[in-house]
Amino acid sequence: MPIDPTVAIGSPVGEVEFSWNQSDVLLYHLGIGAGSREGDNLSPDALRYTLDGPALQVLPSFGVVAPTFHMTDPPPLDLPGCDINLAQVVHGSQAISVSAPLPTSGSATIRTTLTDVWDKGKAAVIWQEGVATSPAGEELWRVRSSIFVKGEGGWGGDRGSSQAVEIPDRAADCDVAYDVTPQQALLYRLCGDRNPLHADPDFAKAAGFPAPILHGLCSYGIVLRELTDALLGGDATRVTGFGARFAGVVFPGETIRVQGWHEDGRLVASATVAGGPRDGSPVLADCWVDLA
Repeated sequence: MPIDPTVAIGSPVGEVEFSWNQSDVLLYHLGIGAGSREGDNLSPDALRYTLDGPALQVLPSFGVVAPTFHMTDPPPLDLPGCDINLAQVVHGSQAISVSAPLPTSGSATIRTTLTDVWDKGKAAVIWQEGVATSPAGEELWRVRSSIFVKGEGGWGGDRGSSQAVEIPDRAADCDVAYDVTPQQALLYRLCGDRNPLHADPDFAKAAGFPAPILHGLCSYGIVLRELTDALLGGDATRVTGFGARFAGVVFPGETIRVQGWHEDGRLVASATVAGGPRDGSPVLADCWVDLA
């Protein structure tokens, strides 16, 4: 069969040595919409994302993309025991935890392992975990992600488990919106994800979408930035972890509504499309932020 869990689970995917600098951080922040609101070019708070110098900070979500930031080819799917193609794959979920605030430049090695394969009947879910370490061997951050592979379930394997993040039954502590620009996906793809699903109209139609969709990790970064600004005073160093499940798609030109709550020492949130014919459509679910 195309996916063999006995081969996949526990297999190392490989290791990647990489480095980043302030220009990479600035491009990433611009790709997730930092500095896009009127007056942001004059705001010290906004410039903490978009101006190089001693005040520059790094959103922890940058650690998810840093290892592949300079790649220009579509993302490979060379996974042990998994014979799948890019058109079958949807990003399922993503989480990152950081050991300390990320520096604006540095180098690291990330080692990634396939940890689980779930059988959802009409699809498979493949989980990976990566650990990024400094040249001195110190853990910098840890990422965990899943991909949803359409048409590859049904072998009678473990269905897996999930733990939903409960949204409080009260008014949100923040309720903000971000207008996705028409060129947002074209800008964000310069952050190392050249999947044609986000740029090529013909490829998107072949995959079942009427037009290219925004990268899930772009929505992921937008939501973390909005929560950080609205509930943490814009202080990215307070974020020690961030995770979410990708619950729906966003098209460039739409608006993402982000609602967030302080709950039990962390943040929980929801993200939906606001306005237009898809008003209320989910974007991110089971969304949480751990705090220092």
